[in-house]
Amino acid sequence: MKQFKLLAFMFIMCLTIQTQAQIKTPAASPSAKVMQTIGLTDVTVEYSRPGVKGRTIFAEDGLVPFGKVWRTGANSATKIEFSTDVMIEGNKVAKGAYAVLTMPGKAQWAVHFYAYEGGRWSSYVDKTPDLVVKVAPSNMANKVENFLVTFDDLTDKGAKMEMLWDNTAIAVNIGVNSDETVMASIEKTLGGPTAGDYYAAANYYHTSGQDLSQALEWVQKATKVENPKFWQVRREALILADMGKTKEAIAAAKKSLELAKVAGNDDYVRLNEKSLAEWMK
Repeated sequence: MKQFKLLAFMFIMCLTIQTQAQIKTPAASPSAKVMQTIGLTDVTVEYSRPGVKGRTIFAEDGLVPFGKVWRTGANSATKIEFSTDVMIEGNKVAKGAYAVLTMPGKAQWAVHFYAYEGGRWSSYVDKTPDLVVKVAPSNMANKVENFLVTFDDLTDKGAKMEMLWDNTAIAVNIGVNSDETVMASIEKTLGGPTAGDYYAAANYYHTSGQDLSQALEWVQKATKVENPKFWQVRREALILADMGKTKEAIAAAKKSLELAKVAGNDDYVRLNEKSLAEWMK
């Protein structure tokens, strides 16, 4: 038994030493991340950067053969994320994250976008892309040693996402609707504070011991609407109670209680029931 315990101990120690002794070395294809704001849209690309290293890259018999699906970089699938809806080569694409695979060709490239599900690029190959756009490659006078994703021709309405490697470049047009975003912001700002803004102000004033009359005025701007929220009406009840307006506080607590029941929020049901029991003595 002692011999078994000794062997087990030695085995565990060996595993520990092996784990601690792992050597870190530079990645052959370093990871990279580029974020570009286009108008009011943030576009983020995460990818890896393989090097040419004297090899033939894009060719019939190259490292990346014509007519074959390529992970567009190295290691994991390249990931692109949009903070708003965009247009890619004139096609509407919903905001979110996408895996980018490509099929290089001598005269034309196909760029495939898939709803992002993870970094394993081979898992996308047999799936139908959410979008496929076709662009023409161009030859560059100067060679790019490591695969590069960058953005150029930036305007308020769009930009070109460029993929460069060796002597080959492709550009994908990304359009954004800055006008729509700006107008929505203008309408919201000029429309004045929302019910949530009034509630936040009232909540701060109440909990920090500020002017209760002002807190009540603000919270009632949030609650005197068609569909008030149970937590907002609850705050109104608490403010009224602290102002000594018990009758009004009871009415507000009853309203909050009913709203909480409809919403299925048992915590607020209990809080209101407890307050009503105290205030109705």
